[in-house]
Amino acid sequence: MFNRFISVIKFLFAKEKELYVFIHGITGFYPLNIEYYKLALVHRSMPVKTQDGRWANNERLEYLGDAILDAVVGAYLYNHYPTKHEGFLTSTRAKIVQRDSLNRLGKAFRLESHVRASTHSSSHNSYIGGNALEALVGAIYLDRGYEACKQFIEHKIIEQHLNLKELVKTERNYKSRLIEWTQKYRVSIEFQLVDTMTDAQGSPVFKTAVLLGGIFAAHGTGYSKKESHQAASKKSYERLKSNKIFREQVLSTASS
Repeated sequence: MFNRFISVIKFLFAKEKELYVFIHGITGFYPLNIEYYKLALVHRSMPVKTQDGRWANNERLEYLGDAILDAVVGAYLYNHYPTKHEGFLTSTRAKIVQRDSLNRLGKAFRLESHVRASTHSSSHNSYIGGNALEALVGAIYLDRGYEACKQFIEHKIIEQHLNLKELVKTERNYKSRLIEWTQKYRVSIEFQLVDTMTDAQGSPVFKTAVLLGGIFAAHGTGYSKKESHQAASKKSYERLKSNKIFREQVLSTASS
């Protein structure tokens, strides 16, 4: 109660009233430290200078939020589907945290309209909302702690913006398909980041390799590690389905 009182007082005298109202509209609470949320809405194309002279953007918060999303969504599904096997849980979690889903959620929360970003950074503007959502999760964690962050993900994201019954019926993404295939046939799978490049606008591009049973399957690139995983998984899965010799080579590595 005291923290809530302090939050309201800060809001009443804050210069960033619009941002306080915006965050409250999404989360249901006012920020204790607005600086976390301000940084969560700073795209790498327009970094801000911190008090200690460093240039910063939302990428570190995005990293933190990504890890928390995986953990909370995984635990939620584990409890929500007590009789489902590992492959189902892995596939469903991947559908929730995959880039397309996060981008749609970012748009639903209108995050893009509040992100500080360069108009010239058009190479992957479609990912700004999803990245900002992950950064917002990281900001909530630092500002309010794990339990508040968990409540936000479960109630504001999963229960209010996702239809799990419909979601589980949708086509599985290629990374989930590939993981399920390797689990079925007891084949090891490994994703290796082999290169990080930049495009013409200076945005990072990641290149990932997939190894199945220690055998190289395919490369994939993307504007995030997750996207590169999906691209490499798609190529690997399609190669398994179309190339009998390659499939038999991979299956020969299976553990007994």
